[in-house]
Amino acid sequence: MAAGTAFLLLQLVVLSAGKAAKTTARQQPSSPALIVFGDSIVDPGNNNGINTIIKANFPPYGHDFHNHRPTGRFCNGRIPTDFIASRLGLKELLPPYLSPELSTEDLLTGVSFASGGTGFDPLTARLASVISMADQLVMFEQYKERVRGAGGEARVAEMMSRGIFAICAGSDDVANTYFTMRARPGYDHASYAALLVHHAAAFVDELVKAGARKVAMIGMPPIGCVPSQRTMSGGMERRCSEGHNEIAVAYNAGMKRRMEEMEMQARKTHPGTKTKLVFMDIYSFLMDMMMRPRAYGFTESTMGCCGTGLLEVSVLCNAVTSSVCHPVSDYLFWDSYHPTEKAYSILTDFVYDKYVRKLLLD
Repeated sequence: MAAGTAFLLLQLVVLSAGKAAKTTARQQPSSPALIVFGDSIVDPGNNNGINTIIKANFPPYGHDFHNHRPTGRFCNGRIPTDFIASRLGLKELLPPYLSPELSTEDLLTGVSFASGGTGFDPLTARLASVISMADQLVMFEQYKERVRGAGGEARVAEMMSRGIFAICAGSDDVANTYFTMRARPGYDHASYAALLVHHAAAFVDELVKAGARKVAMIGMPPIGCVPSQRTMSGGMERRCSEGHNEIAVAYNAGMKRRMEEMEMQARKTHPGTKTKLVFMDIYSFLMDMMMRPRAYGFTESTMGCCGTGLLEVSVLCNAVTSSVCHPVSDYLFWDSYHPTEKAYSILTDFVYDKYVRKLLLD
């Protein structure tokens, strides 16, 4: 009996040790940091402290966030970079770089420099009075110095070589600068898409020159099918705007080619390093969500949850004048421009499984 008891105890110890080892393995981050640049899709609150009307730090934004708190995220809850940071094992929420509450741990494991309303076209940020993509690179250099001060040179080197660098912009260029503002009258659809590719590629090139080795460019969605563009450019029937989508398709094709070319060039220029430049094409997946919402658990994909769902976004989506749909989970879009937390979760799973995993491979 004593021997049998001892054997059972030994089995329990072995099983417990195995479970502990598995737990430790799960808790080990897949990447040392997630660094993000871009627009409102990935802005967790950088616009809160700058002089612009493009903000989301008031209700009903944050409707389904922790304690229903509006953080500056253009969503009812979490945004894509929060989900990616969580799946990487880094943290549950990716903070804005400009947050006055940024902790040392958050600093070391990654931040977002994104600013709602910005774009690759230099005109876009100026028209919206937000942080330009060029300024985000300047902030990144300042950030590196802060990381160096907190974690040393080795931490900076690890971040640059193994960290995930994600970029998401372009939609505001098309929807606002090109169509709404008509600020580029000398460009047709093809030439404007080429202009965006030029600036986006230059941004990636600057990151690679700075030492980034794992870079992901998130492609443009079918911007002509978001509720606000349906309302403004889709006619009485609120169809998808073909012009918007033509530019998005042309940009995606051009940027995918440029990313492949730049990856080959980077490997020649930096032999011995494992530079990976991945273009994340979300166009077809998101279009399918919009056209077949019920297949993804939604009943409404042409209107936002906030207010009438036709035009309300940012300052127009506020608790004073805009009601909130019920249940939010039925809606693909939170406001007339940005998806709901549920939609982001589904989209992020697709992006992570198809593209982010490629960046994690050595």
